[in-house]
Amino acid sequence: MDKIILTREKETLLIPLYGKAKETQKASPILVDTKAVEIISQIDYDFSSLKIPEKTNILMCLRAKLIDNFTKDFLSGHRDSVALHLGCGLDSRYHRIQNSNVDWYDVDFKEVMEIRKLFFEETNKYHLVSSSVTEDEWIEKVPEGKGHNLVIAEGLFMYLKEDDIKNLLRKLKHRLGCYTLIFDAFNVFTAKKAGNHPSIKKTSAVIQWGIDHPEELERWGREIKFLNELYFTANKEVENLNFGMKVMYGIANLFPFVKKAQRLLIYKVC
Repeated sequence: MDKIILTREKETLLIPLYGKAKETQKASPILVDTKAVEIISQIDYDFSSLKIPEKTNILMCLRAKLIDNFTKDFLSGHRDSVALHLGCGLDSRYHRIQNSNVDWYDVDFKEVMEIRKLFFEETNKYHLVSSSVTEDEWIEKVPEGKGHNLVIAEGLFMYLKEDDIKNLLRKLKHRLGCYTLIFDAFNVFTAKKAGNHPSIKKTSAVIQWGIDHPEELERWGREIKFLNELYFTANKEVENLNFGMKVMYGIANLFPFVKKAQRLLIYKVC
């Protein structure tokens, strides 16, 4: 396969992909993603150049696992749902959750989708949509108002400007009607400092948004209701970490500023 060349934030899709492949090959992995292993083996890219620290890899895998868990729970309670995975990169969440009832839409840049189509095949239940999420036309490919809608934005919103996120949520509301939204977010301090992370510096991506208080989104519109905040430092998956990491996460969980540096936020938009 030819060498893959991606620029700026698009290159960041390789970071979680490689991280999940590495995690899968451990004796006791947080997350099992055999598709990531398959893809990594077929891409001609110097993944060591991404310089992913082990603690970053663990955080990414915890993030993916917690979103997987939430997605499975949501879909088990809402038959025949529509799920949108925005900025999907080369993630294989649809295959990991193994739910044959959901109507699933993976959305990302055209150049990302061209790579994705080498490894993923569309079906009548699984769809690949080539577009930036900030463009308008792509959303017309999603069914209108089926009732039970889930929107996932993993590793995405921090790369968007606040106005772009606001506009995106409005467009989704207009098209879908009601939906549940789950995404990960930095607090403002972490967002400002994240550009110094070695992996981010390697890709030259720009972090543009962070949020300190989840209720801030409720001021964007009365249709937005904050539901829950999930911390990477305190969840059942932490029990699967090695002793040193469990201690580190336990200490981090004692300090609100630290545990809120990056977390998952869940909203109902209706």
